[in-house]
Amino acid sequence: MEKLLAGKCSQELWFGILISFAMCFVFLCFDFSTFWGVNNEANLLVTKKVDPIGILNFNQTRDSCSDRYIYIHEGLPSRFNYDFLNNCESLSAGTSISNIPSMCPHLVNLGLGPEINSSEGVLSNKSWFKTNPYLLEVIFHNRMKNYECLTKNFTLASAIYVPFYPSMDVGVHLWDSNLTIRDSSAKHFAKWLSGQPEWSKMWGRDHFFASGRIAWDFRRERDNGSAWGSKLRFLPESMNMTMLTLEGSRWKNDIAIPYPTNFHPAKDSEVVQWQNRVREQERPYLFTFAGAPRPNQNGSIRGKLIDHCQASTKCKFLHCTEKKCGNPVTVMRVFQSSVYCLQPEGDSYTRRSAFDAFLAGCIPVFFHPATAYTQYLWYLPKDHTKYSVFIPVRDVKDLKEGQIENVLLGISKDQEAAMREEVIRLIPKLVYADPRSRLETQDAFDIAVQGILERIENVRKVNREGRDPSIGFADEDNGKFKFPDTMDS
Repeated sequence: MEKLLAGKCSQELWFGILISFAMCFVFLCFDFSTFWGVNNEANLLVTKKVDPIGILNFNQTRDSCSDRYIYIHEGLPSRFNYDFLNNCESLSAGTSISNIPSMCPHLVNLGLGPEINSSEGVLSNKSWFKTNPYLLEVIFHNRMKNYECLTKNFTLASAIYVPFYPSMDVGVHLWDSNLTIRDSSAKHFAKWLSGQPEWSKMWGRDHFFASGRIAWDFRRERDNGSAWGSKLRFLPESMNMTMLTLEGSRWKNDIAIPYPTNFHPAKDSEVVQWQNRVREQERPYLFTFAGAPRPNQNGSIRGKLIDHCQASTKCKFLHCTEKKCGNPVTVMRVFQSSVYCLQPEGDSYTRRSAFDAFLAGCIPVFFHPATAYTQYLWYLPKDHTKYSVFIPVRDVKDLKEGQIENVLLGISKDQEAAMREEVIRLIPKLVYADPRSRLETQDAFDIAVQGILERIENVRKVNREGRDPSIGFADEDNGKFKFPDTMDS
């Protein structure tokens, strides 16, 4: 009997040991799975909403950041970005509508500029700032720091953002006749970047950066001291990257995104409130022009627009001086009082005033397709008649006396109302939210990121199909700045 009991106890002991060993093995696997889940970014939601047992069920849970991860090139030497901010006293504000010689006052509030405290009843809330458009690269960088799908593992990234400040960089020596000095920093930037391990992933075609200057400032075509700009965008390494800029060039890897306006909402409700405000605005003037003549620019129609406006009782002319047009309240007051806002070319094809007009619910009137139609393809409807009026002026003499007023008076009230509603509908897509907040609806930054991700994915598709990814990536589009024969007036 004692032997039977001893045998039974021995069996139970071994069974207990076996069960304990099995349980330890299960817990060890469970712990490893949990560890792996936490550290493998490709298997996690950025919001950390993981499977409670540590092993994701891919049939039920999907990574909300799949194909949207972006890696920020934090290793970029500070001489290409942060040193400019730390030495802002030596940087010019870089805009003709500012009476502040230094860039420093413009850099407050993460690059949004000083907050507007007294709006004189013209603006609606506290999300208005005196924003320098040349600081797009700083605003974009600060928004990117809070992007919801960042990764520190570049091999997982769908795109690589380079926090380079090209506008500040080129601005230091832009007027220097010594081209070696003018191009030196751009060459050092390209050499450093192309030497990093991230570069070899797609040889730079997954890299992008933002610029607060137009693309032409980086596309000097002649090597003489009087030619404008640097050679940054003609460097072989740079040609493999995409630049988001205020105004694109004829090369397809320079992509235009909106000029920053002075409205940077922190909440979606602020956008809706502003839309309702401009929708209900009384507009006593048929059309408005805010600007100044360009007597030194051959072919500029600004002088004629001023003449047309001043000759009409239905037009409001705002003669831009540093004091007047440097004040967002003054500009928005005039634009909100008008049905249409004349938007000729600026110092280049585009101008920030066009986005101020959108923001005010004022229907823009364009005279050249490159002022908006062939530039902001990610943002504006392909059918430009939905939101604007086009009066083609290929030459100054093409603009006849009274033509603008006659064209605008010929538009029906129903069509006018439909265009204004479309302009107001576009407002959320054309503003940059405050970097310290995040909106539920897409803003200009979100659309830019989405466009970049889709562009890079197309390159990957070309690679997978065994085709040459350089074809079409940075090709020239010589028709971009011409008047298409099929564009209706």
